[in-house]
Amino acid sequence: MFFVFDGVDGAGKSTQLNLFASWLRERGLDVVCCSDPGTTQLGNQMRSLLLGNHEVAIHMRSEMLMFMTARCQLVEELIRPALASGKTVVCDRYVYSTVVYQGHAGDLNPDDVWQVNQIATGGLMADMTFIFDLDVETVSQRLGESRDRMESRGAAYFQRVRDGFLSEAKRWPELAMLVDASGDIDSIQATIRKATESILENTLG
Repeated sequence: MFFVFDGVDGAGKSTQLNLFASWLRERGLDVVCCSDPGTTQLGNQMRSLLLGNHEVAIHMRSEMLMFMTARCQLVEELIRPALASGKTVVCDRYVYSTVVYQGHAGDLNPDDVWQVNQIATGGLMADMTFIFDLDVETVSQRLGESRDRMESRGAAYFQRVRDGFLSEAKRWPELAMLVDASGDIDSIQATIRKATESILENTLG
C-alpha cells in the first residue's frame, strides 16, 4: 500500500504522517517513510538546490523537471522495491505537489505536468493522497520568518497553491481526500485513520 501526505506548507502534515506511520506499524505493517524530494542521495542533492536560499536562477519549467528527476529516483530506488516486497510506503509529498506548485501556482499547464509525472513515476500512483488544506493567513503565521526558497514566494503565490490543491482534489476524488488542517492534532489523525480503514480492509481482508 502506498499513502501520500500532501498539501499547503505549514499544515502539519509531517506531524500527521509520523503519527499515521506509527499507527500502521501497531497494526503489524512494515512501513517505509520517505520524502519527495529527498530520501535518496540524488533526491537530497535536488532538494538542496530546490529549497535552499541561494542565488542560482531556476526557471519554473526547470524547477518542475528537477522535482521530477528527484521523484523518478525515489520511485525506482525506494518506493517501487518496497511495494514489491510487501511493505507499506508513506511519503511526504508526491505528484500533486508539482502539479500545484509549478503548475497551478507557477503558471505551467497542470495537464502537461501530470503527463511528465506519469513518465517520471512510470504511472505509479498512491492508493490514497491526503491533501491538507489551510487558509493562507494561518499558513503565513505558522511558517513564521524563517522560510525556504519555496516558502518565500508570498501570500499571492500561496493562495494559488491552495486553490490548486482544492481544484485537483475535486478533479480526482478517487485518488485524494481533502483534510481540514485547522483542527486539533488528534481529530485530524482520527479522520485520516477512519478513511484508511476501508483501504486496509480491502487490501488485507
